[in-house]
Amino acid sequence: MPNLISRAAAYAAVAHGKIDQRRKYTNEPYITHPFHVAELVASTGARPEVIAAAWLHDVVEDTPVTIQDIKVEFGNDVADLVAMVTDVSTQEDGNRAVRKEKDRQHLANASAEGQTIKLADLIHNTSTITLFDPKFAEVYLREKAELLDVLRKGDEGLMQIARRQLLGDSEDLSYQ
Repeated sequence: MPNLISRAAAYAAVAHGKIDQRRKYTNEPYITHPFHVAELVASTGARPEVIAAAWLHDVVEDTPVTIQDIKVEFGNDVADLVAMVTDVSTQEDGNRAVRKEKDRQHLANASAEGQTIKLADLIHNTSTITLFDPKFAEVYLREKAELLDVLRKGDEGLMQIARRQLLGDSEDLSYQ
């Protein structure tokens, strides 16, 4: 039987693949993003459940998969981690600023492991947004700075990378 991480990677690939989800700027298959997020999380020495959740971190937001589906397939621990990093705001909540504040407050309550997944997500997204969309990057980097204020429990090494990206360190901006 495949291990938890391999199963999560395959599950995420199928979920994102079924809707032919692509990366916005590169048109690559979307699964390249969870791959990089999981790789960053694994680099912290995280438990297999956390790495599995990193693979799955966007499936609930972006595909028909639900938290309950994750719970059935991977257990409560992985499902709880995915829920911690899944946006809770909806369009009905208001404008972008209001929605981002709601999601930021949700992430403030996430565990250290959940916040580590979110830091890895931010690092990889920053690398593509700053490279391909400098105008939106101005907005995104402001939002990221506010988010970093609440992700204090996350992995310190990833936090340092994320902070350096805000300062424009080209070595960290090129992570892909």
